[in-house]
Amino acid sequence: MKIGFIGGGKMAEAIISDLVRSRIVNPQDIFVCDLSEERRRILKRRHDVNIYADNGMLLATTDIVFLAVKPQNQDDVLKEISEFVTHEHLVISIAAGRKIVHIESLLPDTRVVRVMPNLAAMISECMSVFCMGNHATVDDRKKVITLLSCFGQVLELSERQFDAVTALSGSGPAFFAYILTSMVEAAENLGLEHSAASLLAEQTMLGTAMLLAKGEFGAEDLIAAVSSAKGTTVAGMDVMTNSNLKQIITDTLQASAKRSEELSK
Repeated sequence: MKIGFIGGGKMAEAIISDLVRSRIVNPQDIFVCDLSEERRRILKRRHDVNIYADNGMLLATTDIVFLAVKPQNQDDVLKEISEFVTHEHLVISIAAGRKIVHIESLLPDTRVVRVMPNLAAMISECMSVFCMGNHATVDDRKKVITLLSCFGQVLELSERQFDAVTALSGSGPAFFAYILTSMVEAAENLGLEHSAASLLAEQTMLGTAMLLAKGEFGAEDLIAAVSSAKGTTVAGMDVMTNSNLKQIITDTLQASAKRSEELSK
């Protein structure tokens, strides 16, 4: 496979790093185009990939292309590359918001797959959700699953669910980080040093996530396992359950999903 990246930001670099680490593709078979000369130099130095300053040259060299530009820049890029994209290309869009029908309107008859990854790709713990375009094939699906599996978990869902996906797993890392930061600050107010509070909060969040992911506990089962009658956990849970925390979380995801919907128009 000859794999190209139009856009060389953090997400693209995370994916490149994992593709190289997994040995699915050699660095010599990865091609990156970015407007920033400094960014191109960084990617060349860190990963020894091929770099271009011209999208047309990249498309002439590759058969799979990750579209990794910001949503507000995507239309300009799609119009620019439309004359260079052929039936031989598989275009994988990781830009938030833009729907497949919109991408296909600017790249007619092109094999397109839309993916929503998240920043945890940087440590190979990404959650990637994908959906297939109208012209994508069964073989394309296999290739996409193989590539995305290099840096985390993969799930195929219908595109109508992507606004919710964007809110939960796409934006979710920021929301979880905010909750963690709030817990660290609360622990500092109880007398812990920042470094100790951060370690305790981060490892507790990580361990809890791993317990749930292994399937030995459901969320309710885990809460019950930690809670003793009239104990410390119950005292804290009483505050949480009697507050409007659930509504705040609901409002947060709804706002994020609404913005995702707006970006798609």
